[in-house]
Amino acid sequence: MFYVTTTPASTALQPVPMLDFSRQFAVLRDEVMAAITQVCDSQRFILGPEVASFEKAAAAACGVPFAVGCASGTDALWLAMAALDIGPGDVVVTTPFTFFASVSSILRCGATPVLADIDPRTFNISPSATFEALQKHAAPSHRLAIMPVHLYGQCADLDELQTAATHHSAMIVEDAAQAFGALWNGIPAGALGDTAAFSFYPTKNLAAFGDAGMATTKSAALDERLRSLRAHGMKVRYFHEEVGWNSRLDSLQAAVLEVKLRYVDEGNRRRRSLAARYDTLFTAAGLTGASTAEGIVLPYTDPRAEHIFHQYVVRVPRRDDLRAFLTAHKIGTEIYYPLPLHLQEALRSLGYKAGDFPETERAATEVLALPMYPELREDEQDTVVEAIRQFFG
Repeated sequence: MFYVTTTPASTALQPVPMLDFSRQFAVLRDEVMAAITQVCDSQRFILGPEVASFEKAAAAACGVPFAVGCASGTDALWLAMAALDIGPGDVVVTTPFTFFASVSSILRCGATPVLADIDPRTFNISPSATFEALQKHAAPSHRLAIMPVHLYGQCADLDELQTAATHHSAMIVEDAAQAFGALWNGIPAGALGDTAAFSFYPTKNLAAFGDAGMATTKSAALDERLRSLRAHGMKVRYFHEEVGWNSRLDSLQAAVLEVKLRYVDEGNRRRRSLAARYDTLFTAAGLTGASTAEGIVLPYTDPRAEHIFHQYVVRVPRRDDLRAFLTAHKIGTEIYYPLPLHLQEALRSLGYKAGDFPETERAATEVLALPMYPELREDEQDTVVEAIRQFFG
């Protein structure tokens, strides 16, 4: 049994921010400001040459021939599905343990979201639950798709999901919002499905200075469609072949992203190193266990995956009490995600209820993300682990 003290003896603990954007900016400031200045001097702010340059570099990093910048990760999900003609009557299977945009983008396409429970080790969608959902909703009247979310920076099990997709003639749309640079069997996120979507929200491992996103594909036809859809359905200016959307990546964000892209692999390596060090520190402190009844459950990495640790997420007993204790000591944490999608008020119409996805619901009560970013110092990691040791006594 993993015992918890309610009034732990404590020593002074330094503040540790969950994220500190200023540390990266201090290093990249000159490069970033030079790139921004170049855009300002050119006065080409929408789909300027910086966008095309970033798209080419990002496509190469993702191992695909085509990448299309857009206004946000949410828009990227919609574009990725719309380019595949996923729409009313179609069914998209995804996870209830993800950010709201995964499901809201499906609804925005007019398709029906169907949820499948998670693998408790990786927190990613369960292949067996996905297969069952596809089997249940297979019908000649509509098409099927799977939206695996590469949660926390680890790719979902694309071996099994691809088998399920092939069996049901389903498309795969990757939600790779948290996984730029992650690999599955050596293949980058963004090159594992029919299309994929990335977010460059400022908290991401490849981060813009605001909202920005990107869709990727291996298909020239889908690339052309994506580019048309992001610009009101135009291929030729003022001639609209279909109703698209205004979701263009601006040149300033593209310029910032291309600078940061040069450092993302190095940052991902640092994240993996920090994650390994967290593992070592927690184990040495005697805090770990196979379940939360025994201790802190450390992140699991599938041997076929290269995890980038966009987040370092542990399972802990008395999660909310621990978080309050850490917050009181100015140590940052976050919960991704405290309320599963099937229990969200806005999604009641999907017809799910408490108890439908037990692994997801259990994870939502136990997960806690700890400070994780390339500039995190080792002494700050020591403080995080020491604070948790003090709480559990």
